[in-house]
Amino acid sequence: MKKIMTLSTALLLCLNFSCKNSNVKPATSAGNPATKISSGFVPDASATFANGSDVSWVTQMESSGLKFYNSSGTQQDLFTILKSLGINAIRLRAWVNPSGGWCNTSDLVAKAVRAKNAGLSVMIDFHYSDTWADPGDQNKPAAWTSLSTSALISEVNTYTTSTLNTLKSNGVTPLWVQVGNETSNGMLWNDGKASLSSTDFKNFANMITAGYNAVKAVFPSAKVIVHLANGYDNTVFRWMFDGLKTYGAKYDVVGMSLYPTTSNWSSLDSQCLTNMNDMVSRYGKQVMICEAGMSESAATTCKSFLSDLITKVKSVSGGNGLGVFYWEPEAYNNWQGYGSGAFDPTGKPTVALTAF
Repeated sequence: MKKIMTLSTALLLCLNFSCKNSNVKPATSAGNPATKISSGFVPDASATFANGSDVSWVTQMESSGLKFYNSSGTQQDLFTILKSLGINAIRLRAWVNPSGGWCNTSDLVAKAVRAKNAGLSVMIDFHYSDTWADPGDQNKPAAWTSLSTSALISEVNTYTTSTLNTLKSNGVTPLWVQVGNETSNGMLWNDGKASLSSTDFKNFANMITAGYNAVKAVFPSAKVIVHLANGYDNTVFRWMFDGLKTYGAKYDVVGMSLYPTTSNWSSLDSQCLTNMNDMVSRYGKQVMICEAGMSESAATTCKSFLSDLITKVKSVSGGNGLGVFYWEPEAYNNWQGYGSGAFDPTGKPTVALTAF
């Protein structure tokens, strides 16, 4: 997240070699027999549905003097407030060497330890960048810019392994790890920019596998997520995951973002459900909403949106919908220019979070 970018499907279809040869078509039905594959996938029936929040800004906000209050107006730790509202999982982004240090490995670990101590599950979201990574920006970390493609792929493994080992040594065991953030057109551009050529798409697939192997080496039970923006856009999802299948990428979960408006949330939720069921049917993968949000000024509508989305994710075929994460609900007073938090101007949670 941070800025919401919509990929041009037409551009992708024109530019990408793999796409031109994959017969990508929008799904007409999640249960279309022609799209089903044999995967041998068995859902984990014991898994708890993730009612999640990404709160990666929390330490930076606290350092700026901002405080958080429960619905009664009593100041409390943010993690305590979220847990009391039904949140059971925390998502945290990882940047390599960010300006100011926020979301670097040290800051990541400090927040992950707090989440663990609060009794909350943890998701790690690797951006593989020094700053925001999304469909319009997948810039390499400054320290990686001179690496060859093969060295870059190796560095994905090395950095992921090192970061996860640091978490492990601090007693944190993440349940989920994202290898890339909103990678709707690959990552670590231009080496892994999927739309450029079949070679670049293959590079991206190898980057995903390098991250996957690192995760499984440190935390064998953690589920590896490939995360795309615009969870309603089945055409882009099929293009991407058809390509990853072609080039043998390894991952466990299809992750999605969903940021509707107050007027289109119902239709986008429905399209997202169709897409989720298609991902399960077509690729034999579980699915998760890794980011969701709506304007803080529309809290009541946001509650309806989230309630409906949670119900739809829970209805995904075979019990393969893993959870829903709200993106940065703690942001308030237009923090960093972001207006889609779920805390009001006084630092208290809005009604939106009661959807959890």
